[in-house]
Amino acid sequence: MAAGKGPLAGLRVVEFAGLGPTPFAAMLFADMGADVVRILRPGNPAHVLGLAYDVLDRGRDVLELDLKTPEGTAAARDLVGRADALIEGMRPGVMERLGLGPADFPANPALVYGRMTGWGQSGPLAQAAGHDITYIALSGALHAIGLPEAPVPPLNLLGDFGGGALYLAFGMLAALHHARATGQGQVVDAAISDGVAHLMAMISGMAGQGAWADARSANLLDGAAPFYTTYRCACGGHVAVGAIEPKFWAELLARLGIDPASLPAQMDRSGWREARSRLASVFATRSRDAWARELEGTDACVAPVLSIAEAPLHPHNLARATYTEHEGLTQPAPAPRLSATPGAIGRGSPLRRVSLAEMRARWQLNGTSCCRQNHASPADRP
Repeated sequence: MAAGKGPLAGLRVVEFAGLGPTPFAAMLFADMGADVVRILRPGNPAHVLGLAYDVLDRGRDVLELDLKTPEGTAAARDLVGRADALIEGMRPGVMERLGLGPADFPANPALVYGRMTGWGQSGPLAQAAGHDITYIALSGALHAIGLPEAPVPPLNLLGDFGGGALYLAFGMLAALHHARATGQGQVVDAAISDGVAHLMAMISGMAGQGAWADARSANLLDGAAPFYTTYRCACGGHVAVGAIEPKFWAELLARLGIDPASLPAQMDRSGWREARSRLASVFATRSRDAWARELEGTDACVAPVLSIAEAPLHPHNLARATYTEHEGLTQPAPAPRLSATPGAIGRGSPLRRVSLAEMRARWQLNGTSCCRQNHASPADRP
């Protein structure tokens, strides 16, 4: 599909097909108006997860090229030569062996080359296989999440999408800003293990000053505190409580009919178990939805724990159009929201297959790309 009307309209991105964080990062660019095309090996399914509809594929087209042939590699090199940015998630060295590494595009010095890996382009584990759970394990994040008995993987949100795709997209946008100003592109080495370590900045800082115990279910934000945890209700559902500030804790206790004087002090960790037990007994007397009707929207900081199916139907999400229906599937709308140039879902998945001739014609029509204009003699890319 041609470029959209969002803040990244006119930006050309080549995505080499991959799993998890690479298609999510490409989706972020497409949602904000970039013209993104995925290069896929002939015969491979367009949707790498084997789904009839993959949300991560929305807003872009697919071009079939066999990168193991000279013709396919030459075609890919030609397309990247016309692009502003590239996204790839191969093991280190694979793109170089294909003749598609960062050094293979001297005629496009403003190219931003986005590399997404679990361990990074260097280091002892650079060539090792892995997945979200192994990457977050080395950052200390997995150790901090779960019950005392064992860590619990937080889906693949923390690694693949949080520490991976979002950091790749942010790094590429920073590099694109630099390229627009100077004509000089660069490589973005986005490692999930690096990104998750960076996400742990606040927790690591607290631990370094003795304000965070290196144990699960023992801290302010890991479910140990009675004012920051979940409670089971009479129906079997749960509510989430986040009444950290003293005034919010007081509001919660008042609405639950609990006398603060009958509980240990809020920040007395030795009394957290007792306080949690008291609150649990109260929450167990009514259903989740009954508590939501009474407490939601108040300073008690309580929300119902919704299922994936329930979330799009919540009044707040409906009012903000947090979810949208696109091509027959309810899915998250583009985020975040920009006031002047909001993002939008493009034609999307299932991916439309395009020819190389069509892509060449499409990207030639608009002249020079947005990050290469006004730089007749850009500096060489490092």
